[in-house]
Amino acid sequence: MRETLLIELLTEELPPKSLAKLGMAFREQMQKSLADAEFIDRTNQGKWFATPRRLAVQFADCLATQPDRTIEKKGPSVAAGLVNSPVGAGDTPLGMPTKALEGFMRSAGVTFDQLERASDGKAEYFLVRQHKSGEPLAVHLSEMIEAALKKLPIAKFMRWGNNDSQFVRPVHGLILMHGANVVAGKVLGLESGNITRGHRFMSAGDITISHADQYADALAQRGKVVADFATRRAMIVTQLTEAAAKLKLQFLQDEALVDEVTALVEHPTVYAAQFDAEFLTVPPECLILTMKANQKYFPLLDNGKLTNRFLIVSNMQVADPVNIVEGNARVVRPRLADAKFFFETDKKTSLASRVDKLDRIVYHNKLGTQGARVKRLVTLTGKIATLLDADVAQAERAALLCKADLVTDMVGEFPELQGIMGRYYALADGENTVVAEAIKDHYHPRGAGDTLPVGNVACAVALAERLDSLAGMFCIGQIPTGDKDPFALRRAALGVLRILIEHRLPIDLNDLVNAAVALQSAQSANAGTDILIFIFDRLRAYLRDSGFSPSETEAVVSLNSYRMDLVFEQLSAIRSFMQLPEAEALTSANKRVANILRKAEEAGESFANSDASLLCESAELELHAALSAAKPIAEAHFAAGDYSAYLKTFAVLKEPVDKFFKDVMVMTDNAPLRSARLALLQNLQTAMNRVGALSKLAS
Repeated sequence: MRETLLIELLTEELPPKSLAKLGMAFREQMQKSLADAEFIDRTNQGKWFATPRRLAVQFADCLATQPDRTIEKKGPSVAAGLVNSPVGAGDTPLGMPTKALEGFMRSAGVTFDQLERASDGKAEYFLVRQHKSGEPLAVHLSEMIEAALKKLPIAKFMRWGNNDSQFVRPVHGLILMHGANVVAGKVLGLESGNITRGHRFMSAGDITISHADQYADALAQRGKVVADFATRRAMIVTQLTEAAAKLKLQFLQDEALVDEVTALVEHPTVYAAQFDAEFLTVPPECLILTMKANQKYFPLLDNGKLTNRFLIVSNMQVADPVNIVEGNARVVRPRLADAKFFFETDKKTSLASRVDKLDRIVYHNKLGTQGARVKRLVTLTGKIATLLDADVAQAERAALLCKADLVTDMVGEFPELQGIMGRYYALADGENTVVAEAIKDHYHPRGAGDTLPVGNVACAVALAERLDSLAGMFCIGQIPTGDKDPFALRRAALGVLRILIEHRLPIDLNDLVNAAVALQSAQSANAGTDILIFIFDRLRAYLRDSGFSPSETEAVVSLNSYRMDLVFEQLSAIRSFMQLPEAEALTSANKRVANILRKAEEAGESFANSDASLLCESAELELHAALSAAKPIAEAHFAAGDYSAYLKTFAVLKEPVDKFFKDVMVMTDNAPLRSARLALLQNLQTAMNRVGALSKLAS
């Protein structure tokens, strides 16, 4: 009999930032277990529910008893399972079972005569097929749930009561239902039933679920709980939009905050409130962060400008919300007052006078203090500003002050505001606007998709900041491995690439890396090379994420060019070239040339001083002439930065190249002639591959 299966764990308040992840993971684990046991079809994805005080899953069309099954167990290979056994010597293998095979037979509960032999195409192995009668859901369900709960993404488990049960929060209720029937079972020390609880204050009392299909409706109607996370989230967004529109304002969009608030309420209702307008003299970023991070409020904007109004997502629906509104206004006032106090107090001390305090803050125990780091940043920023033809004095001033806000009260309270507050304090100190903006922008991009620093002064400081991080950490051996990247060096490398590529900054990456490494107190002979390899790996990922194919990406990256500002032009030229009818033949020829030259070099061939006058066959003379004619035209295009025209110039070589490989034996026994032919191919490769390694594009 197929009916809907319902599982609910009634808990204490679950961690809001991981609630949705817990709900999805619970559904995923239960789906796999139920499908493996054939209680549901593989295509049955089920549904998950999550509120602050419950996790639940629901699977329609779940069997009460699993079907009879034939279970196959794969054992050791025949070669490993028998001593002195000629593999494949007939239906009855000869020899005695090894310990491995004996252990397999014991675990499967079979004798040697019950074993079968099968092959996976590579080797023959022993196999056991056992018929198993279907068992009721109640036999397996509790064990499945316990196993699923242990696999949820939980950083730290809790114990409660007098038993050994563990979960992210204490669990006080368990529902296991199949249709209208309770499935007998025990999970985390709790016996199953069909009773749950609704909203803490608005529920009509304990709620009896009469049928698994009625779970969400029963909670909504009698318990005032919207159990489905996505439904609750959509309700919140709709109410926020409507409430803001009613005030002719816009609420600050923040997907993460919407998710967190959805995980904090069971019955969302949005109310509007306000704070004293006097607090608007504080930088809006401070007020916004205070409202979002501390109170989970949604600030209201008037065409992008912060107002003194905000929206509350309450867990209560009342006829007269005045107490809720006034209560939240009272709660937020001290927070905003603190922000105002920090701001006004910080402005009494200039950023420049705070720089010396950075000598008391350890940046890294092997790399010194933040003060020592700032000195490196000033030097490196000046060099980069010179390369960019930017105002060196402004760039060095910005680098000197860029970390000074770390010792302010505001950033001490809200570390997320570093750089942002530095800009405000720099302006209050009368610093140049370019310097102030560079202090803020040197943290950009903070992540993928974030904005870039604006202007060459800001770019110089931002590049120096990231290059110093990379150089310092690589010099002391703190290189990211696997998923571990505690110092966010991948993000730093991506930031360097994005600034250079997207701003088209005409500077050499190798020069930048070497300059950063040279300033480190700790030195490593291979640091510069390792950093470049690391950055080029990030470049591959960045270009693939930008929509370029692996072959296109590799064609450019494999050149190991250090001019990142030319990458997009190179890739555009390669795409244009690959549209030509001659492209396929020429890329294949380039691949062949690369293989010939590689093998020749491995064999010790030397053709640097070859004599082109030794070329004698018509096919090689035609190729030499065609290449000689095309090179000056192509080089003129290259010098002008027209890489597309550069590559297209070589389309005329298709026929001479085809004829060459058809008629000419490159590796002739005549050593001088062989050298001349290899030199011709090397010249061809060098000429055609200045924009990208065309051999990487061959299919």
